[in-house]
Amino acid sequence: MTDPLALYVHWPFCVSKCPYCDFNSHVRDNVDQAAWRAALLTDLAYEAALLPGRRLSSIFFGGGTPSLMPPATVAAIIAAAENAWGFEPGIEITLEANPSSVEAARFADLAAAGVNRVSLGLQALDDSALKFLGRAHDVDEGLAALATAQANFKRVSFDLIYARPDQTLAAWEAELARAIGFGTEHLSLYQLTIEPGTRFATDAAAGRLQVPDADFGADLFEVTRAMTSAAGLPAYEISNHARPGAESRHNLIYWRYTDYVGIGPGAHGRRGGVATVRHKKPENWMSAITRNRNGAESETPLAPAMRQTEAMLMGLRLGEGVDLARIAALGECAIDAVIDENAAATLEREGLIVRDGTHLRATDRGMPVLNAILAALVA
Repeated sequence: MTDPLALYVHWPFCVSKCPYCDFNSHVRDNVDQAAWRAALLTDLAYEAALLPGRRLSSIFFGGGTPSLMPPATVAAIIAAAENAWGFEPGIEITLEANPSSVEAARFADLAAAGVNRVSLGLQALDDSALKFLGRAHDVDEGLAALATAQANFKRVSFDLIYARPDQTLAAWEAELARAIGFGTEHLSLYQLTIEPGTRFATDAAAGRLQVPDADFGADLFEVTRAMTSAAGLPAYEISNHARPGAESRHNLIYWRYTDYVGIGPGAHGRRGGVATVRHKKPENWMSAITRNRNGAESETPLAPAMRQTEAMLMGLRLGEGVDLARIAALGECAIDAVIDENAAATLEREGLIVRDGTHLRATDRGMPVLNAILAALVA
């Protein structure tokens, strides 16, 4: 009950659907803004009643494209959250934004509403790559939005996607060097992956799209970590890089496996060992709000073994690794039962993990094969 508590607010609407995106995002011609504000506040009130006596350390507006939300709606949710739980000193309030000029024009109003950190979806610093990724902005518009963000928010992060088809190592080094030069405190750098159900998945299955192979992806990953570390933005999570002290506090709550509230369509949460999931389709979520005064599709108590597994899967993504004693407590088991000890010994000999007492972390060499490490350790 003394651990940090986070609130995630999902805004599901986008202007268009990107071909690589498997997030819960939807294109709608019209959105009843007053109805959506009321519904989100109703969903929030339901969760607040079940988690009394906590204080929020972070709020994250994700999507979809939450920069399409009216600033008045953002302000109303922040005010309701503070009234329901209270805020920890220095609370982090992040909003994801697309770098269009229309949305950038709202940045000052969003800052006035209480947002103090923005995460900008630049995705690439190359116009042909942006077109390939289905983005509506070009590089100039994106950089103008970045400048506007830096003028309005003390804390700014942006995303880039690499390992794109035909991208060379030299081209990525140049693009990343340019990105680092903008001086933001945080970068999210993701390898392009082909997710089921996306347009890129259809193209890949038909042979119209080929992404770099795993070996070249590993080379790109290695140079990414080297360049960001040299620039004072070391990787603190497998895809996230920050100046010391500028890590995303909200995402650290996920990765460190403490409680977070999720409201809005498709939002997930963890509430005292209960997994919560909201209805995914906006219209279904809205119907549930009307019917039940909350948007929950399911609320499932997690067995200790599942909490243990989730904590391992999330925590090993972090450079800091995991405390096996804490995970054993979640799983209600002995420390030596948390992982496969024979597999751990082999991985340590191979230089893929490091153990120090009850602490375990993946090495820089192990991070590119983290999925294999996890499969071996928690099998």
